[in-house]
Amino acid sequence: MSVQGSHPALEPGRIGDLRTANRLAVSPMTRVSAGPEGTPTPEMAAYYTEFARGGFGLVLTEGIYTDSVYSQSYLNQPGLVSAGHVAAWRDVTEGVHEAGSLIVAQLMHAGALSQGNAHRDDTIGPSAVRPLGVMMPEYGGTGRWPVPREMGSADIEEAVAGFAAAAVNAREAGFDGVEIHAANGYLLDQFLTDYTNLREDSYGGPVANRVRLTAEVVEAIRAEVGPDWCVGVRLSQTKVNDFRYRWPGGVHDGEVIFAALAEAGATYLHIASEGRNWIETAELEGGLTITGQARRVTGLPVIANGGMHDAELSAQVLGDGHADFVSVARGALVNPDLPRRLAEGGRLERFDRTLLEPMVTLDNVRRRRRVLEAKV
Repeated sequence: MSVQGSHPALEPGRIGDLRTANRLAVSPMTRVSAGPEGTPTPEMAAYYTEFARGGFGLVLTEGIYTDSVYSQSYLNQPGLVSAGHVAAWRDVTEGVHEAGSLIVAQLMHAGALSQGNAHRDDTIGPSAVRPLGVMMPEYGGTGRWPVPREMGSADIEEAVAGFAAAAVNAREAGFDGVEIHAANGYLLDQFLTDYTNLREDSYGGPVANRVRLTAEVVEAIRAEVGPDWCVGVRLSQTKVNDFRYRWPGGVHDGEVIFAALAEAGATYLHIASEGRNWIETAELEGGLTITGQARRVTGLPVIANGGMHDAELSAQVLGDGHADFVSVARGALVNPDLPRRLAEGGRLERFDRTLLEPMVTLDNVRRRRRVLEAKV
């Protein structure tokens, strides 16, 4: 934490019509702590408000499921489908706003990476390809992923409509915008990924086709919320079940993907690293970085992710023009007041893996915090 006071992350920022107190965002982190019917709890409201009180200019929620069919990924994942969901999320947004921050809802469809859906036992995806690896025990899963059913045109239309309806619900709940989750191996990323998308129709084949569904989701949301409301998109190369994957076309793929989403009406792009350091997944051939390329191609604000609790790294990323904002995940989990510590030159608490074991729930984090604090 040697960089302080004048750190670029502490400067005010702008995303579309939204003005933020600084350029520090809380990255989406799955907590699986909603009620069994997907309704956010008072504990979740306190959790998100804590980041706002700690000085984060922007809070991005965990992935929220978008329909009562195939979108849910985990049991006890929150939804934005029912009137009850909307009312409970309103308590969250009001708390964050009262504490002085903005809050954006991340909208998520699991696709083939669903390991707990209260509405369905089977899964869907772009093609009938079994996902790599095994389900994640810290999110309540066990064993191999099932083979998804290949989506037909009606399934695709239903998924797009779910995103659009959830965005309308998010606006009703008081959110300042939505972030479309097209990263980390979930449905929209499954369409982007060459080995999970073997389709021969207009959604498969070249990258311009594979990004089509994500662009259609952006367009569908835009048609519902108008031209000015914030609609971001989160992208990644790596996945929760594949840390090695990179876009096969490299720079060319990035050019096509970023341009398509900007044309569709995205407000910003958020490039995730899936638990990896930013530079590990950001470097491209020719000295480019994926976040810098996204800025150059689109002219949109870009959020960088991956180790951004490190003050020197985040200063480099912002100062050298690789991104406009940085998002912090695990560093924020143990330092919900990270912006204040950065401004004051305070020491950061180190992340402890036991905070996520055996489950990533808020209850587990609270208990582990007490244990860790007692050892100090």
